[in-house]
Amino acid sequence: MSRRTPRLLAATLAVAALALGACAEKTDDKPAAGTAAASYPVTVGALTLDKRPEKIVSLSPSATEMLFAIGAGPQVSAVDDQSNYPADAPKTDLSGFQPNAEAIAGKNPDLVVLSNDTNKIVDQLGKLKIPVYLTPAATTLDDSYAQITDLGTLTGHADQAADVASRMKDDIAKLVKDLPQRTEKLTYYHELGPELYSATSKTFIGSIYSLVGLTNIADPADADGKNGGYPQLSQEVIVKADPDFVFLADSKCCQQNADSVKARSGWSGLTAVKNNQVVTLDDDVASRWGPRVVDLLRVIIDAVAKVPA
Repeated sequence: MSRRTPRLLAATLAVAALALGACAEKTDDKPAAGTAAASYPVTVGALTLDKRPEKIVSLSPSATEMLFAIGAGPQVSAVDDQSNYPADAPKTDLSGFQPNAEAIAGKNPDLVVLSNDTNKIVDQLGKLKIPVYLTPAATTLDDSYAQITDLGTLTGHADQAADVASRMKDDIAKLVKDLPQRTEKLTYYHELGPELYSATSKTFIGSIYSLVGLTNIADPADADGKNGGYPQLSQEVIVKADPDFVFLADSKCCQQNADSVKARSGWSGLTAVKNNQVVTLDDDVASRWGPRVVDLLRVIIDAVAKVPA
């Protein structure tokens, strides 16, 4: 897969929510004939769909995972070049980072799902009468649940979406329920790339670590939030902080692992290195906010559980 640079990833994840580019019209819904036959029109925010979308274009890997998880996969006709999960998603050369209205329109979509409004693409698609739903980068789990729910409503899979969100909540609650109480919190460094970009506790990924009770060494580097929660640290700062854990979200893109970390100047003496607590993550799972966040949390908890309380 092609790899986003950490700087581009940070900018994408930190993007703010933008207004939806479609006209809204409230209409009384008729009772659904069944869970598989939702009534239309449906309205989510400012977007109203008069009928169930059957040719959805998703330009957000997280949204793609959500759509397939709620049973809307058969309605997805095209996804962007970064949407590599599930394996049968109809991947194309469309870009979510530099969306092209003409290329998107060429897929004849009746719904486009985006995570940001780069190049004012929402307005461009609106002029072409193509409905757009924005799924901005989540900053909390509640954001993720809300997007799953909205996609369920728009695609006619409200019940399945509610079930997915409910299972996520239950699984996460079970995972964190029996975490041991520690007299001193363990510290960690989350790496987006070998350029040492990281993520603070104010980001979505940071909130996942917070569920485990870990302290983020990157927080002081962006205390004022000017870096949007994604500061670039220095070798000196990391070595001085001496984190208990190093979590690598650049194992696939940049072939980073325990050995490459140990080989860095000054890093061999880190607690995380000496105690074999350098953890490789799946780059994709660690950068998305869909249902697989449960898998990410499980990996983190399993790693932390090896340290006696």
